[in-house]
Order: sequence, then structure tokens, then C-alpha cells
Amino acid sequence: MIEAGGLTAFLAASDVMRTFAPFVLALLAAGVFAGLVAGMFGIGGGFVVVPALAAVFTAFAPDGGDQDRIMHVAVGTSLATILFTSLRAVQAHAKRGAVDFEILKGWTLWVALGVTLGVALADHLDGQALKVIFGVGVLLMGLHFLFPILGRDPPQTESLPRGGVRAALGGGLGAFSALLGIGGGTPAVLIMTMGGVAMHRAVATAAGFGAVIAVPGAIGNMIIGYGEPGLPPGSIGFVNVIALAAIVATSMITAPIGVAAAHSLNAALLKRCFGVYLLFTAGLMLHDAGPFALPGFDRAASVAHAAPPIDPT
Repeated sequence: MIEAGGLTAFLAASDVMRTFAPFVLALLAAGVFAGLVAGMFGIGGGFVVVPALAAVFTAFAPDGGDQDRIMHVAVGTSLATILFTSLRAVQAHAKRGAVDFEILKGWTLWVALGVTLGVALADHLDGQALKVIFGVGVLLMGLHFLFPILGRDPPQTESLPRGGVRAALGGGLGAFSALLGIGGGTPAVLIMTMGGVAMHRAVATAAGFGAVIAVPGAIGNMIIGYGEPGLPPGSIGFVNVIALAAIVATSMITAPIGVAAAHSLNAALLKRCFGVYLLFTAGLMLHDAGPFALPGFDRAASVAHAAPPIDPT
């Protein structure tokens, strides 16, 4: 009886391994890629993690899942991973005295409020609408990497926005990042360099913005997605714990490799290659979303409405 019970348990464990192995391996591969890209281009990895997670959840998640919620889980999980990568980056930059904590203090409230607004907005959007927003956002970032017009000639004196302008920019940065599942590094650097902040200090401080965005973003996605049906296995709301662990573990290992590669390759060429990658990713997202995937627009209902009635005879 004991031997039979042990065999049953072994077979059950084998079935679980066969079911989850492709899912976990695909997530580990996504983390490897995200870490390399984050190290090479100095970004939080969200531009890579979100489309990678969306693809993995679609192709490898056991028992499938609600396709309309996969994009929400990809965005929420990406924000959770950014917390770990940004904290590590802040620690490294702080050791060199490059992080401007005064800037962070002045912008944290507005960025966090913007993230909260972005998460609340995402709760009212379907997966196709999120794909459109992500695709357009990535398209803009790709064009920036290819044609860096903004911030090319920063002012000589430091003069960051204050008052209502700071609130609007900080809120917009937070909402934009929450909807895309990114750490906001690229737009944050743009804002700071256009305000006269030196590039190395802007990049270091932007890593701190990632943590400010990630905490309310991840918690908010856990809350709004809690109890939703059809989520990939291992999900707490719209944050998938299995994907979080896999991506953080592998990206932490490969990020230093990406940094080393960046120092040995042509920086201008790297930026152009990444810009092309972003444009390609944006094209895939927008194509997958379809031409009618606008916020609040129910594609399934529209197709059903547009389809001709079936003649029962």
C-alpha cells in the first residue's frame, strides 16, 4: 500500500513537472533576455518583460487563461520585477554618490499619485486597449532612441519644474509608466536632463523613480486583480509570483553581463538597435490588438453585432 501510494505521488509530481516545466523555462529565458537588455541599455526591463510575459502566458501557461487578462498580468508582474531591479540599481549608484535624493523627495508624491491613477484606469480597460497603449508608448520610446531630439541640448543651469508643472509631469510620468508596466527611466531622464540635471546624475536618480513607480503599481495590480477568474497559475491579482521569481533571479545574473557588453560595444549603434527592437515590438503589439482596440471598446461585442445572423433553416 505504501509503495502504491509512493508511486501515485511520484506520478502526480511528474505530471506537475511536465505541465509547469515549459512555463517556468520560458519565464527563465525571458528573465535572461530582460537582464541583458536592462544592463546594455540602462533601462528597467519593462519594455522587454511586458511583451515577453504576454507571449509566455499565452503560449505556455498551464490551463491557458483569460486572454483578455493576460496583458494585465504582464503589466502588473513587470512592475513588481522593477522594484527589485531598481533598488539594486539605486544601491549601486548611491555608493558613487550619484543619486539626487532631493529630486526624488520632490517628485515622489506626484509620481505615486499618477501611478495610482494609471492602475485605476487600467482596471477599466480590456487587454486589447492595454496593448494599444503599450504599443503607442513603445513606439514613442523607439523613435526617441533612433532620433533623440528631446534633451539633445540641455540648459546649462539646473531648473527643474515646480508647482503645478511638476505635479502634472510627475503624475503623467506615473500614469504612463503604470499603464505600460515600465519603471519610467527613459522619460524621467528626459525630464531631468531638459531641466539641466547632468546625465549621470539623471540616470542614477531615474533608478529611484523605478522604485517609486513599482511599489504602488505592483500593490495596486494585486488589489484590482484579486479574485479575477482565468488568471495564469501562481497569480496574486495581476502579479504572477512564478514569473516574478523567475525573471528577478535570472535578470539579476545577466544584467552585469549586459553592462559589460555595453562597455565593449558602440553606444550609438546599441541605441539604434534597441530603437529598432522597440519599433518592431510596438508593431507586433498594435497588430495583435487590431485596428478597433480602443479604450472602452468591446471588440468581441462589436464583432458579434457586425456578424450577419445565422439562418436556422
